[in-house]
Amino acid sequence: MKKYLLSFVFIILSVNIFAQEQLSKEILHNRELIKIFEKAYPQVNFEINFDESVNDWKIQVQCENRIATLYWADGKFLPKEELGSKDLYSAFLYPYPKEVADPKNFTQEDIQRIRDFSNPKNRSKGKGTAPFLYNVIYDVETRLSTETHIKTFLFLNKRTNAHNYIHKKLDDVQKEIFEVSKINDEVKFFLDNLNSADSYAWRKISDSGNRSFHSMGLAIDVLPKGWGQKNLYWAWRRDIDGDNWMKLPLERRWMPPQKVIEIFESHGFLWGGKWIIWDNMHFEYRPEVILYNNMKK
Repeated sequence: MKKYLLSFVFIILSVNIFAQEQLSKEILHNRELIKIFEKAYPQVNFEINFDESVNDWKIQVQCENRIATLYWADGKFLPKEELGSKDLYSAFLYPYPKEVADPKNFTQEDIQRIRDFSNPKNRSKGKGTAPFLYNVIYDVETRLSTETHIKTFLFLNKRTNAHNYIHKKLDDVQKEIFEVSKINDEVKFFLDNLNSADSYAWRKISDSGNRSFHSMGLAIDVLPKGWGQKNLYWAWRRDIDGDNWMKLPLERRWMPPQKVIEIFESHGFLWGGKWIIWDNMHFEYRPEVILYNNMKK
């Protein structure tokens, strides 16, 4: 009996040691992920310490005169009082596809999953990105504070309003696009047939209670001439084809040239055309997501 008891104790200790090792690895991995944000936002000061009382990384974030103490919280950057509600938020870092998903490869299960995900009722209850980190970085907690940073400038020869933080980013993007257009006919055609480039609009995401990146001036929509006759946004296609919008072949969607997409991505912008609920006119500044996916390659 004593022999069996000792064996049982040994097993329990081994399990506990293994669990502690896994936890330590997870803690260290999370610290590596936080470094992505330090690299993505060099103008921000991240003071990082491990808080044993909640077994998580505590991050004091400061940008200019704005400061907040946030917790990693599975990559959601939450204040301590929000930790109990962390399941209501989505993580900042997520897989960003290398290529556009082709509907011809969808299974029936894929199609049903997309239908469920894009259902307005389900989207209204969906998780959103926690605002606390971006409020410190960009000062966008309220409409009033946001609009103190919204400035007018020309992007691809179109007048637009965007957060002043991304003006330099967008200027770098357009300089490359203009340069490439001199030797790339597809990019030149894209520029010649561009109707508008719209950024700031105080609004929520369609079918959702979550705030749009446009409402922070951190996203821009590039619309071609005659855009009303083109398939470039999943929800507009849903209005035409109900439950089968996701089956629309890629060749029937308007898309910016691949080179334009690559230039945007190289400067920290995601392209909405790679999302399952595609938004082909849309680019938004998310350098942490770009860096995270580059790290995984």
